Amino acid sequence: PFQATQLWNSIIHALHNQVEIKKRRQHLKTYRNCFTGSNAVDVVLSHLMQSMYLSCNDISRLKGVRVCQALMDHKVFEPVGAKLYLFKNGKETEFEDTDTSLYRFVNSSLDPLLPRKNKDNESLSPEQICKQKTKLCSKIEELLQSIYVHASLPPKIMVNEPTCLLSKGVIEDVWKQQALLRLLQLIDVPLLEDILMSSVKTKSDSFGKEEDMIISNTFLDREITCSLNLPELDRWLYAAIECLEYFPDQFLVMVSQQLPESTNNPSSLNTYKKILFDVIMKNYSQKKDSLLATQDFDIHSGIIELIEKGKTDQALEALQLYLKLLAPNISEELHRLLTFLAIASESEGYRLQKQFENRFVIIKTCTKFILQNRTLSKPQAELLTQFLMDNHSELFKAPLTLLELTSRRLQSLLEGQDPDINSGFTFCQRITAKEYEDQKQQTNQYLLALVQEIDNDPTVPLKQKKKLI
Repeated sequence: PFQATQLWNSIIHALHNQVEIKKRRQHLKTYRNCFTGSNAVDVVLSHLMQSMYLSCNDISRLKGVRVCQALMDHKVFEPVGAKLYLFKNGKETEFEDTDTSLYRFVNSSLDPLLPRKNKDNESLSPEQICKQKTKLCSKIEELLQSIYVHASLPPKIMVNEPTCLLSKGVIEDVWKQQALLRLLQLIDVPLLEDILMSSVKTKSDSFGKEEDMIISNTFLDREITCSLNLPELDRWLYAAIECLEYFPDQFLVMVSQQLPESTNNPSSLNTYKKILFDVIMKNYSQKKDSLLATQDFDIHSGIIELIEKGKTDQALEALQLYLKLLAPNISEELHRLLTFLAIASESEGYRLQKQFENRFVIIKTCTKFILQNRTLSKPQAELLTQFLMDNHSELFKAPLTLLELTSRRLQSLLEGQDPDINSGFTFCQRITAKEYEDQKQQTNQYLLALVQEIDNDPTVPLKQKKKLI
């Protein structure tokens, strides 16, 4: 139990120090000091890989989700928003590995929370507390033991140095560097200047700051949400309202002025959906720049080439790496838009046009919102947009390969070693000095043989021989 508790505490410590905690908005409501579910899974997997030297095949993302579920079940953190009420009422809440699910730490304690009172509101005896703690530790040990399956080293061999010894800036630089290098393994990018200089423009993130603006959209937000007068919004409306977070005030005013008085019947609900769809299309139609920067054409074309060749797994990983390099607010806006477009393109959903299928309308209309590049043909741009929509739920998760490479490099930095010695990249292979001398001698022999073959060839003129030699 001590070993399991030690690893348990180290995971919680890593979460407290590495997850991105900030003010976020969801369903037009602001929540302070929260983090996303996918970010938590990324941190847990990265920490476990550093602690146990596991390769990318030894631990799956599903096991990282199980660990996060156990952390939430033992009230290390709790869901934020509507699910918080289910959590407090004792109903089972499932942890979600998404960028839209928000969570908040319950307290700063590293130890699992134990109930101090029984049903009769009487304090538990020391023996009962000890018994519950032993039982809880056994459950933790059983859960974490599954992570050790197929590990290259026994569970007892762990690294105890916490990654908090490295500054946040160093960790972010390592993430970006590893993402770039892994991206170069998947696609051929001739120039790196545009990527290294972060050509994607950063937009102001007003709700990501701690200070509040004097004039806010709170009144408009509540008016839009409450005017639906529905016990539960459907997926279509939720996704559309999420997109409004990044819209200027005039578009929110436009929506609030056109809202129907009641949505109790299907016709008025469809009217509301039409208003939201038109406003979303109008907002992005007025923008000069697309969400994906034109300067990153080489990356876009490389990913499209992978899709055209049927290498969808590599294309998905390349897109995940590329999206990790975008500014956080650009990435989040793209995520919300893709989620909405994917839901709106479903054939059984609200019919956008009578004469065409929803998917056809979305791809033909919204490709320019995501990608505008004259060098790419229209079918290529639409192919990339279709791939983004089909994989929108997986795009914004960190690839397991990136987690492994980043963990390996951070571990080398913590131990004071050269992180480039074992970087995991396949561009070059380290050889011994003897192997190098042997290869050098073989190269000279082959070159000499080639010169002799040219010199002895009677069909080649003397002037041409000299030029070739």
